[in-house]
Amino acid sequence: MKKTLKTLGVFVFFLILFSAPLLAQNDNLTDRKASLYKLTLIIGGGIITLAAAAGAFCQAKAISSACDGISRNPASGPHIRFLLIFGLVLIETLVIYALLISIIILMVKWGQYT
Repeated sequence: MKKTLKTLGVFVFFLILFSAPLLAQNDNLTDRKASLYKLTLIIGGGIITLAAAAGAFCQAKAISSACDGISRNPASGPHIRFLLIFGLVLIETLVIYALLISIIILMVKWGQYT
C-alpha cells in the first residue's frame, strides 16, 4: 500500500510540476482559448492514460486468477475460460469508452464557447 501511495505522490508532484507553465499565461481572450485548448489536451491524455493503465492492471489480475483457477481444477477450465473472455471484453469496453470520452473532449470547438 505504501509503495502505491508513494508512486501516486510522485505522479501528482510531476503533474503539478509540468503543468506550472500553464499558470503563467497572459490574461487576454486569445490566450484563454489557447489555454483552454491546452487544458483539454492534458485532460484527454490523462483520461486515456489512466483508463489504459487501470484496464491493463485489471486484465493482468483476471488472467492470473483464471490461470490459478484452471491449474487448481482443470475440469472447470472451459467455464473459467468463458468467464475470463467475458470479463476481458467488459474491461476492454470500459477502456474504449474512456477513449471515446477523450476524443469527444478533444474535438469540441472550444473557441465558440469563450
